Amino acid sequence: MDSLVQAIREQGVILPGGFLKVDGLVNHQLLPRLTREMGVRFAQLFAPLNPTKVLTIEVSGIAPAIAAAMELDVPMVYARKKKPLTMKEPAFTASSVSRTKGGNVDLFISSEFLGPADRVVVIDDFLASGGTLRALTGMIELSGATLLGLGCVVEKEFEKGREHLADLNVPIHTLANIVRMSEHEGIVVEAGR
Repeated sequence: MDSLVQAIREQGVILPGGFLKVDGLVNHQLLPRLTREMGVRFAQLFAPLNPTKVLTIEVSGIAPAIAAAMELDVPMVYARKKKPLTMKEPAFTASSVSRTKGGNVDLFISSEFLGPADRVVVIDDFLASGGTLRALTGMIELSGATLLGLGCVVEKEFEKGREHLADLNVPIHTLANIVRMSEHEGIVVEAGR
């Protein structure tokens, strides 16, 4: 997606610790036209697989996931980071390490909204080490649903997340790929794969 690649070049900021800040595009502020383009592209990539649900994690994954779900005309479900008192049991749970949160994050999905009849595409904001996506795919497995594929807005290729998820044997699509980044060289970004 050329528009996303250009936006990352213009607005992306490298923070200490290897973080890429794209808060003006995905994580804090949303650009509606760009978000819609993301949804259209994910729908083009995943529609042939006939998904029945799109799954993501709150908060940053919701915008691209709902845009994709709208284009696919299927429900979107998101994993909660805090279990509400109203969540129907049994709930599917997993834990993931979040570098941006500085520790483990517990995830919860109600069995009301994910089950054996579902064919699921996971959409999230970042593919870095693959830990969050691994947690989500584990909950899909617990539910008995079928995982069809993974989609992420931005991939940090050098963190090898794609390699860590290869055993899932599903398509992994990203919209922008960070080849490398450093204070000296800046952000080297190209179209996703």
